Amino acid sequence: MTIADLLASAARTDPSRPVVTFYDLESGERIELSLTTTMNWVAKTANMLQDTLGTDDETTVDVLLPLHWETAVWLLAIWVAGSAVSLAPGDRIAVVDPQTMDEAGNADDVVALSLRPLAGRFTTPLPPGVIDYNAEVPSHGDRFTAYYPPSSSTVAVRDDGQVLTHADLVTEAADRYPEGSRVLLVGDRDAGTLMRTMLAVLHAQGSLVLVRSTAPQGDAERIASIAETERVTVR
Repeated sequence: MTIADLLASAARTDPSRPVVTFYDLESGERIELSLTTTMNWVAKTANMLQDTLGTDDETTVDVLLPLHWETAVWLLAIWVAGSAVSLAPGDRIAVVDPQTMDEAGNADDVVALSLRPLAGRFTTPLPPGVIDYNAEVPSHGDRFTAYYPPSSSTVAVRDDGQVLTHADLVTEAADRYPEGSRVLLVGDRDAGTLMRTMLAVLHAQGSLVLVRSTAPQGDAERIASIAETERVTVR
């Protein structure tokens, strides 16, 4: 099984159910994405990867992003397109936010996310050649057909010398949570934890409550309130 298969299987079961509910405790944003909406964002982003950035099954994309619903979209889109994810700089394509803009290094293509509420575009000019993701992605198609469809043996992650395939990640995600779990994930810059948690949630036909906080201990009361309001079952 591939991650694309896992996503499609989750969508067939109940496409209208929420799969990601995101809170940003700094900006105050709350947004809830159903599986249908998530797959729409994934399709548009995967089309952008293929048609604008020219990715294939040999491409590794550096995802230099925090815990955020758009990070989840990017991870899924890269895998659906048959490419691999790296969580460190050094490859041809880098996806950054304002905090990691300078980490893109010598990437040929840099895509920047403002991380503003409601997927807002940047309000100030970007460096020459840097693509504003939220300005670019709406023009891409809502349906996606991979030029290089992933298989279970396709590389999904290259990170710190470690190589993981689609089969590795899907197997790791299996049975981590009870079916239908509503899982809370709190943090700031740990996209690796997001990656694994999101796949386990999809496998469990569950949903993810994602809370971005730079100071979880200081935000403990707010986080506890969110967990109660969102009926979290796994923390």
